[in-house]
Amino acid sequence: MSARATRKQFEPFPYVLILPTAAFVALFTAWPVLLSFYQSFFRQRMNIARYREPTFIGLGNYIDLFTDPYFIQVIRNTLFYIIGTVPVSIILGFLFALLVNRKMRGIGLFRLAFFHPMVLPMVSAATIWLFFFTPDYGLFNTALRFLGYSGPENWTGNPNLALLSVIIVAIWKNSGFYMIFYLAGLQNLPTDVFEAAALDGANGWQTLWRITFPLLRRTTLFITTIAFIDAFRTVDHIFVLTGGGPSRSSTVLLFELWQQRFEYQNIGSSAAITVIFVIVLLAFTVTNFIVSERKEA
Repeated sequence: MSARATRKQFEPFPYVLILPTAAFVALFTAWPVLLSFYQSFFRQRMNIARYREPTFIGLGNYIDLFTDPYFIQVIRNTLFYIIGTVPVSIILGFLFALLVNRKMRGIGLFRLAFFHPMVLPMVSAATIWLFFFTPDYGLFNTALRFLGYSGPENWTGNPNLALLSVIIVAIWKNSGFYMIFYLAGLQNLPTDVFEAAALDGANGWQTLWRITFPLLRRTTLFITTIAFIDAFRTVDHIFVLTGGGPSRSSTVLLFELWQQRFEYQNIGSSAAITVIFVIVLLAFTVTNFIVSERKEA
């Protein structure tokens, strides 16, 4: 094919259409990430006069972070928060979807009951749960005492319970949201496959494990990805419930980033945490899609 013919095949119109999106992504996503990567190699603190001018220190910010026992605790808290919220929320979302995926009178009210926490802003949900967690007469403690619980009741003020209280609120808030995706997935599954399984004598568990789960793999992949990212980026309830305490026992990575940037005005350290954030989220998302695509192949 001649060079002249190749030039004739070039169609600039598709590139013109994506140009605004590409410019938007470059300006508001790529550029801030690159700027954070650059700033992470400098020491700059706006609240200390002698450190206001940026000074190149190489990997100094990263070394300071990973040799700081407090930052290691923050990473542990973040991992515990993710492990505590993501799998439980997804499993509950799936179970809720199974429960409401049926034709019966008033099923819409049940769906609304499971979904309505998602409609609330996270701050409002945390405020409601702040009342539930109230020692002595809070609804949560009252219910637990009815079930025989006799342990500590100051959930948000106890270092051993503060992070758990934050996890409970996140699970309550997100499970109904994930239910909607699973419900949409269930209602779009081919019915002839399930009819054939029933004719072959498959029981409920075999149908669920060998047919429903595999057919919902892409839905699960999508939900897992957004749940993982959401666990990193949502800290509104921490501000309301615990403020990261007591003794920083409920501080997670994004809350630490906010403190470093706006309370301590440590630009270098906050930029380093941002870079760590981006690397972790990119690694998880890419790995998740690669593993899923291999299973599909």
